[in-house]
Amino acid sequence: MDDISRLTLAHYDQRADDFWAGTRDHDVRQNIDALLGPIEGSPPFVILDFGCGPGRDLKALGALGHVAIGLEGSARFAAMARAYSGCEVLEQDFLRLDLPAARFDGIFANASLFHVPSAELPRVLGELRAALKPGGVLFSSNPRGANEEGWSKGRYGVYHDLAAWRRYLVAAGFAELGHYYRPAGLPRERQPWLASVWRRR
Repeated sequence: MDDISRLTLAHYDQRADDFWAGTRDHDVRQNIDALLGPIEGSPPFVILDFGCGPGRDLKALGALGHVAIGLEGSARFAAMARAYSGCEVLEQDFLRLDLPAARFDGIFANASLFHVPSAELPRVLGELRAALKPGGVLFSSNPRGANEEGWSKGRYGVYHDLAAWRRYLVAAGFAELGHYYRPAGLPRERQPWLASVWRRR
């Protein structure tokens, strides 16, 4: 597990500038809306951007008036996210989280949780659930597959299908609010991303 984290984070550290150039203009407003819509209560909300990368979505959440806090394992990304967004960014390995209990109204895990090995996923999901306020909302978007797991181009990933992903989330104490595939408007075979929204039970 130590090697999985170390090597995956090293991959992102070494390619941080290229990653930012290739992703900074992606439109993920559909995903942000999917997270914010079901959150109960009155804004501003306290949102954890889990795996915030260089800070694109962190800045967008802050610009909407929310208290946006990033979490990132890559030191390069964490520094970039602080500079770009002006938000607080926690530098934490996904497999060694240290999060406050019942702190967040929502957790935005966009293209991040697929890096958690399946053996560790129940524990990590439990820690995220504990960090949400009662009734809080978790959004996740992952590249989907047939539950393959392993190394791909220097990164470790798990490519869940919907049924497997549901089993993990339900077992961790979440209730499904909905799911969809991205990019919108394309045939399913050209929609590699599975997005889902969950409420802490």
